[in-house]
Amino acid sequence: MFNESDYIKLNKSFYSRDTVTVAKELLGKYIFKKSGKGHLVAKIVETEAYLGDEDPACHAFRKITKRNEPMFEDGGITYVYFIYGNYYCFNVVTEKQGIGSAVLIRGVEPVSGIQSMRKNRGVIHKDCDLTNGPSKFCLAFNIDKKDNREYLTKERIFISKPKKKKSIIISVAKRIGIKEGADLPYRYFMKDNPYVTKHKLNKEILTEIKL
Repeated sequence: MFNESDYIKLNKSFYSRDTVTVAKELLGKYIFKKSGKGHLVAKIVETEAYLGDEDPACHAFRKITKRNEPMFEDGGITYVYFIYGNYYCFNVVTEKQGIGSAVLIRGVEPVSGIQSMRKNRGVIHKDCDLTNGPSKFCLAFNIDKKDNREYLTKERIFISKPKKKKSIIISVAKRIGIKEGADLPYRYFMKDNPYVTKHKLNKEILTEIKL
């Protein structure tokens, strides 16, 4: 049974570090979003790192725009953007002010508030399809532009770690759905988790890490 007291909220210093490190260490953490009198909760099982000026796939590559401004703030806030005219993607801003880096939350495993997630998503034939992708996660958690620039150290949206740490195996692979920077090994996911995005590149594992 889920008990919120079994988790500790991550502080600002967690997000202010190297983006690749944060992307890996977000795996196995739990994202909470306030919903009614409680929270929607899910375990983070898949992430992608985007690294500012050195990464051509990053929204912050080369210049600041109105859209990507949150990426240039201090780590520990959200960056939510709209894609394909229909969907949102949720990112965690990392490092120090002016860097322009973030981690995309690509897949999560539902833990609490699952009925609300199902209602938000509509007709789903398999539970593993509920949140196994960045836009699916946003739909299930009712995340949109109102959730942009939220402080992850506050109460509305936050990420916590379990008090009892469990070892996980992380698979490292190429990122999905981009053209530039597609060969960079910046996608990380929990090995054999059914809530990871289904993709042919899941079979092309570059390395595995025990965390």
